[in-house]
Amino acid sequence: MLSYADKIKQAADAVAKQLNGNFDSALILGSGLSHLFADADTDILDYQQIPNMPAPAVLSHQGTLASVKFKEKSVAICRGRVHLYEGHAAEDVAFMVYVLAQLGVQKLIITNAAGALNPDYSPGDIMIIQDHINHTGRNPVVGQDDTLGMPFTDMSQAYPPTLAADALRCGSNLDLNVHLGIYAGVLGPTLETSAERRMLRAWGADAVGMSTVIEVIAANHCAMQVIGLSAITNMATGATDQRIDTVDEILANAATAAIGIAEISQTLLTE
Repeated sequence: MLSYADKIKQAADAVAKQLNGNFDSALILGSGLSHLFADADTDILDYQQIPNMPAPAVLSHQGTLASVKFKEKSVAICRGRVHLYEGHAAEDVAFMVYVLAQLGVQKLIITNAAGALNPDYSPGDIMIIQDHINHTGRNPVVGQDDTLGMPFTDMSQAYPPTLAADALRCGSNLDLNVHLGIYAGVLGPTLETSAERRMLRAWGADAVGMSTVIEVIAANHCAMQVIGLSAITNMATGATDQRIDTVDEILANAATAAIGIAEISQTLLTE
């Protein structure tokens, strides 16, 4: 039986062969964002064509890996991800991140759709992730040896402040509604109760979602530089006037924020 590290190497070797080489950086696209840069794709690989790679079941996640050139820089674009709430283990959720590390990726931009805990945010805004709270109860490094990275990885600067500042400045220069905030990752798939939302806000979180934190832990574990971008899709303050959210509304607001996320990402990936 192949070890986890061997499965990652097998997958990375297959991607390198089929997409002709390594990458400088990568972009993971979250809910409602999988269409970004579709016209720039040069080669596309379905996740099901990658050995050992779990494929997403959520309709808004395509499940393809694309190779793109931005100003001669090779960028891997992951169109969709798998989630813990689909029944996957943390190591499945982190699998693509470790594959990207094997392919030479040093800078990772990771995106998601998130609800606003901060009442000053609005749907369609973009939050640059300054830090996160892992409230999933899972960690992809559990049970690993030191093959892929040091088990006791320091997460105190999981999102390097200089990169977060660059992203915030980029968004401001593009005249976008951007914020610097803290992301709370939860298990899902049910949306949070109003009491849970108020609790997360009291903990210091500005937005909440069901992805990202597991992948960011893995990225730090293998020494990647991470930039996090959240598309604010709904108000999730848990206030007395809390509205009931719908998936259609969430995806529509993600599409609004996606335009700005694409502009910020392309600028950062070509620097």
